[in-house]
Amino acid sequence: MAWTNYQLFLAGLMLTTGSINTLSAKWADMFSAMGCHDSPEHSFSHPFVQAVGMFLGELCCLAAFHMLLCHDRRRVEPKMNAGQRFNPLLFLPPALCDMTATSIMYVALNMTSASSFQMLRGAVIIFTGLLSVAFLGRRLVVSQWAGILITILGLVVVGLADFMSGHKDDSRKLSEVITGDLLIIMAQVIAAVQMVLEEKFVYKHDVHPLRAVGTEGFFGFIILSLLLIPFFYIPVGSFSNNPRHVLEDALDAFCQIGKNPMIILALLGNTVSIAFFNFAGISVTKEISATTRMVLDSLRTVVIWVASLALGWEEFHGLQVLGFIVLLVGAALYNNLHTHLLAKIPSCAHLVRNDEDAAAERTGLLDEGRVEEHS
Repeated sequence: MAWTNYQLFLAGLMLTTGSINTLSAKWADMFSAMGCHDSPEHSFSHPFVQAVGMFLGELCCLAAFHMLLCHDRRRVEPKMNAGQRFNPLLFLPPALCDMTATSIMYVALNMTSASSFQMLRGAVIIFTGLLSVAFLGRRLVVSQWAGILITILGLVVVGLADFMSGHKDDSRKLSEVITGDLLIIMAQVIAAVQMVLEEKFVYKHDVHPLRAVGTEGFFGFIILSLLLIPFFYIPVGSFSNNPRHVLEDALDAFCQIGKNPMIILALLGNTVSIAFFNFAGISVTKEISATTRMVLDSLRTVVIWVASLALGWEEFHGLQVLGFIVLLVGAALYNNLHTHLLAKIPSCAHLVRNDEDAAAERTGLLDEGRVEEHS
């Protein structure tokens, strides 16, 4: 069945804003400006300030939810399901995981390329699958275990591509690239814990997805904003690129923004895009399917990679292409995308039904309608 204009708009919005989200974060990292008290010009390296901006974008989803709810209640026959009442503190543990994972990933984005950053985030499949078996009692079918193993192979290929490019790139140390890649994978462990917590304690309360994203954004924004105060005084030596070598120098960030207004444009791009990306992603799941959302999210990696090449931010590496293809196959198997292809073959229809029945217990831990974007 052909897509409607509205469905095409949602798919395009998701693909565009999702790509802008990562590219704008990387763009901000590439700016340089003088800091406070006319300190020498240095790169804009403020991952925690960027994370605060990202949570502000998620918080906007809460405002969007209430606006849509108010609009719906003015109708003669309201159609929007606002969900049941719940204790907002249920979202605090997942929000803490989201805050930690997002901050780590923004630190890592300073160290590695935007395309590798996006590809390596596919590792979340591995840890989510394993944690769902251990703590939620899920049973993964053979195709999902195969997807996990293939994803591991894809991560190795992408890591090898970064290892080889690190030897050729004089502007970036090999150790820094490897550290960035490992930090991204570590962040996916925390992101997987977040998903398990949401599945076990949150989604049984029938919370509207926009409200869920916005509530976690509220906690993340408030807590991380307050943490910027102690971060200002914690020395971390050469691990930090700001002049004072502290965990985060928010004052230096604001001074650099004042000296180079283009930085605020990149930060706004990150904040606004994450809000629209979450809205578009949830709408794509509702209007089309969760499978379509997974495919669009994979295409987003291609857009980010091509844009990075076109902008001269990185060089072409054939291993990255291979790694992306392997990761795409792994994600497709884990999310049972192959069943849609086999269903078109009459002789394989019974295999599809058996596979779907066996996967019925996995009621949506990676349901794309429930999982918000973290960066």
